Amino acid sequence: MSQNEKTIPVVIVGGGQAGLSLSWYLCREGVAHVVLEAGTACHSWEDERWDNFCLVTPNWQCRLPGHPYAGDDPHGFMVKGEIVDYVRSFQDSFAPPLREHTRVTSVTRHEEGGYRVVANDEIWHARHVVIASGAYHDAVIPGYAGAIDPAIVQIHSQDYRNAAQLPEGAVLVVGSGQSGAQIVEDLHLEGRKVHLCVGSAPRVSRFYRGRDVVDWLADMKFYDLTVDRHPLRDGARDKTNHYVTGRNGGHDLDLRQFAKDGVGLHGTLETIRDEVAFFLPDLTENLDDADKTNADIKASIDAHIVRAGIEAPTEAPYVPVWEPAAENAPLDLKAAGITAILWCIGFRPDYRWIDVPVFNGATKPVWDRGVTGAPGFYFLGLPWLHTWGSGRFSGISRDAAWLAGQITGKEIPIA
Repeated sequence: MSQNEKTIPVVIVGGGQAGLSLSWYLCREGVAHVVLEAGTACHSWEDERWDNFCLVTPNWQCRLPGHPYAGDDPHGFMVKGEIVDYVRSFQDSFAPPLREHTRVTSVTRHEEGGYRVVANDEIWHARHVVIASGAYHDAVIPGYAGAIDPAIVQIHSQDYRNAAQLPEGAVLVVGSGQSGAQIVEDLHLEGRKVHLCVGSAPRVSRFYRGRDVVDWLADMKFYDLTVDRHPLRDGARDKTNHYVTGRNGGHDLDLRQFAKDGVGLHGTLETIRDEVAFFLPDLTENLDDADKTNADIKASIDAHIVRAGIEAPTEAPYVPVWEPAAENAPLDLKAAGITAILWCIGFRPDYRWIDVPVFNGATKPVWDRGVTGAPGFYFLGLPWLHTWGSGRFSGISRDAAWLAGQITGKEIPIA
């Protein structure tokens, strides 16, 4: 063992809500550990969200261990500053052995058993290593973006803050998932002309039959559904999140209404060549599929109401407020006055710094409830690690308690 190598039972890589949640349980159990964070505990909320960002899940679902939401608006939606305050207050509620601005650059197997973790100028020897750094590492921007005229500003959703950040003119938003749909609304409310490339993301209503849809789904035990019982099994992890918003008390994000209000809708972006955008002929299909998903969720709520004998107000079926007149017409960016492109097409995980046999042929980690085939090596905080809430405030405590139990060898109650 190297002379400058420190030995500790557990190393947690990542100091966001996932890593801190596990730290909370380990602190309570008296297990020595260290949390290594490349930035700060709140950096993703502070530095990678736009100014008007807010949660799309109600505040009552914020259930970090020993630190549930305690405000006076459980059915509201925390805005960016409130989210940062919530995570910081959780961090302040105990004394995590957190080392911020400490980037892990290598994790390998140790010749004496366990793992060697290299971070900055330190080396740690740990029996257990938990990767809690999330799955959103490398922003996705297509290769052809480099050939677009540099006069057109290009930024990824993680770098967008507000409309004033962009040059005057129209904006092309690529991607209609949660970020893309919410950013379109943000720009539209600021009076900007927006064009949106609509992908296959599903949508969900904010409210239905007198309640937030999240409340209905919670009563239906959807948030307790484990990935092994999900109809898609592991495929659930690859599904795009439904678009909806908590802004101004929460409401639907209906792309058809956007179009009716002046937003230009196009199909999936195929490529941009010579400052002309080309689209797949799938706009109608994508809009219809999103509406069908929403209708299916409503139907499941209807069935629950009938089974449980609940009295609830009725609601008329959704009627599309706009239909595409034509599809697949290319868009000349300069003729349309587009001065900026916002890429809202997600992220790729980057695990190149992990040299441990826990990946499949597609370089995706393989686990069962966060436990890998390598003894003492775990993942935490990833989408559908165990349930829908695994990567969210609502379910991370359950997953962290489970892994704390795997580390300590005893059952750990959920706080």
